[in-house]
Amino acid sequence: MKAQSNNFAKAEMLIRKPVSEVFQAFINPEITNKFWFTKGSGNLEEDKSTEWTWEMYGFSLTVLTKVLKENHKIVIEWGSPEEITVVEFIFTSLNENETFVSIINSGFKGDPDKIIDQVRNSTEGFTLVLAGAKAYLEHKILLNLVLDRFPKGLA
Repeated sequence: MKAQSNNFAKAEMLIRKPVSEVFQAFINPEITNKFWFTKGSGNLEEDKSTEWTWEMYGFSLTVLTKVLKENHKIVIEWGSPEEITVVEFIFTSLNENETFVSIINSGFKGDPDKIIDQVRNSTEGFTLVLAGAKAYLEHKILLNLVLDRFPKGLA
């Protein structure tokens, strides 16, 4: 009997907005920058690369969009060339004003301790992203959760 892999991180959240609005928030950097990264080189498009930048951390990475099914699913690959992982965003419309968003990050590599650390960091990160998206989309509040996760002055 083969053991099921626990090699993934998962975060989920109900956002009380129509699925089309929530979906756009994750593909359009002019909206995403209100709750996640600070700059994106363009909208996500299937089979295209996009650069995302977190200016507060002096960090950028290239994201390759593998799947883009309008209002349903986004699948990207990201990470350093030797440690690329897959992130799947699933948008489930519960009714005309409620969308359930699931984010699953998989494909972590390394020894068990390294994988556990990556899963923990990814789960925490995507939970902050979803909470920030919920606050912004539902109430137009900028919580700065990603910015405030690693404040200057802490070791």
